[in-house]
Amino acid sequence: MKKLHRLSAWSLAGFAVAAAAVADTGSAPVSLPQFQVFPDSAGQFATLNVPGAIDTSNPFFQALGTNGRSCVTCHQPADAWTVTPPHVRERFVNTAGRDPIFRTNDGATCPIADVSTLAARRNAYRLLLTKGLIRIEMTVPADAEFEVLAVDNPYGCSDKSALSVYRRPLPTASIADLSTVMWDGRETVKGQAIPDDLEKQALDATLGHAQAAQAPTTRQLQDIVDFELQLFTAQLRDEDAGRLDADGATGGPIALSQQEFFLGINDPVGLNPAGTPFTPTIFTLFDRWAALPVRDGDRSQARQAILRGQRLFNTLPIAITGVAGLNDVPLPADGQIHPMIQGTCGTCHDSPNVGAHSVPAPLNIGITDAARRTPDLPLITLINKTTGEIARTTDPGRALVTGKWADIGKLKGPILRALAARAPYFHNGSAATLGDAVDFYITRFSLNLTARDKADLVAFLRSL
Repeated sequence: MKKLHRLSAWSLAGFAVAAAAVADTGSAPVSLPQFQVFPDSAGQFATLNVPGAIDTSNPFFQALGTNGRSCVTCHQPADAWTVTPPHVRERFVNTAGRDPIFRTNDGATCPIADVSTLAARRNAYRLLLTKGLIRIEMTVPADAEFEVLAVDNPYGCSDKSALSVYRRPLPTASIADLSTVMWDGRETVKGQAIPDDLEKQALDATLGHAQAAQAPTTRQLQDIVDFELQLFTAQLRDEDAGRLDADGATGGPIALSQQEFFLGINDPVGLNPAGTPFTPTIFTLFDRWAALPVRDGDRSQARQAILRGQRLFNTLPIAITGVAGLNDVPLPADGQIHPMIQGTCGTCHDSPNVGAHSVPAPLNIGITDAARRTPDLPLITLINKTTGEIARTTDPGRALVTGKWADIGKLKGPILRALAARAPYFHNGSAATLGDAVDFYITRFSLNLTARDKADLVAFLRSL
C-alpha cells in the first residue's frame, strides 16, 4: 500500500545543516529540524521526520536504564541512525572512553575486559572502535539440533552455552519498509505486525543494552516506535553528481517516505499477496537522467555513472548457488528446489527503491564462513546431534534463534539506503568500503564486471 505521509510545507533551503551528533548528555530536550542534512564520504545525506520537528523529549532520546544509555546512544542521526567507527572514536577521545556507548555489558569485547585505565578501555572496546560492533550474547536453544563443540574467542568469552557474537547496530530509520527486525529476526514473530515487533525490540534493548531495572511503560515503547516509523534517511547529494533529486531524479528521503511498500511486495518466489509478477527492476531513482545531455567537465558524467550502476543492479545476471535459505529449500512459486537460480541483485534485494527483503528471508551467503574469519572474530564449532556433521562459523546467526541446523549462518539483508553514511558493511563490518562489499559479491558469485562496471555500481550504491 502507498505510505500516506503528509509533509508540512517547507523549503529545503530553510534548514541549516544540523549538528554532527546527538549525545546522551542528560540536558533539557531540544527540538531538532524536521529535515536534517549531514556530510558523509559521498557528499551529503538527509533525514526526514515526517510529522515535523524532532522532539528529543521522546523516550528514544531518554536514558531509561541504569547505565546512561538511550536508543540514540547506538543510533546517531549523524551516522544515518546507526554508529560508525570514526564517530565512535571521537566519542572515545572526548570522554576518555566513558561515553554511555562504552559499557562492558556489550560494548566491550567481553564483560570481563579490564577498563581500569584509558589504554585498557581502548583495548576493551576495540571492536566498537574499529568496526562499530556490539557484542550480542545468545543462549543456544534447549531443543537445538546441534551442540557447541568449541569456542575460540580471542577475548575470553568462550562460554559454550551463552555464545558471544559481534554485530553492527542496524539503522532505526526507514524501518517502515522492514519485513524483519534484527539481523537474525529474533524480534520478528510470524503473523505479528512489524510495529509490535519493534515494540518488543525496544523493550529488550532497554532491559539489555541499557540495563534497565524495570521495563519501560507501554506508552514509552509506543512513542519510541511511532518516532522510528516516521524517520526516513537517504543520500541527498553526491559530491560529483550534485543533488540526487534534481532533474527528475527521486533520490533523497522525501521520495523514500512516499515509496509504496507492503509485506511481500515484488517478492521473487511467489509470496506477493497481490499476485503481481516479480520484476528485477528494483531501483528507478535515476531513470529520468537517461534523457539528459552528456557533456564533458560537468555533473552529467557522474550522473551517467550512477545511472549505469542502477542498470547493473537491475540487470546484471547472477548465477545464485550455494545460498542456504534460497538454493536448498522448495520455492513457493513451484515447490521445487533450485540448486542454481539465474537471478540479479534484486532477487535478494527485492523491495522497490529500498532494496531490502520484502518478506522475512534469512540467507547464508557465506559471510560467516570459517574461511572468511579474521583474527578479531570468534570461531564457533558446532556438531549436528543426528548426523555428526561439523560446522565452523563466526556467527551461527538465525540458528541461535530457531535451533535449526539449516539456519546456521543465516542473516537478513539490510535496507540499502543511506549506505555511504554507515560504513563498514555486512553484519560484522567485514567490508570497510562499498568497493569491498562489491568485491565480496564479485568473488562469491563469479561476477564478470569490468573496472568501470565496478566503479559504476559503487557510484550507484553511494547515491542511495
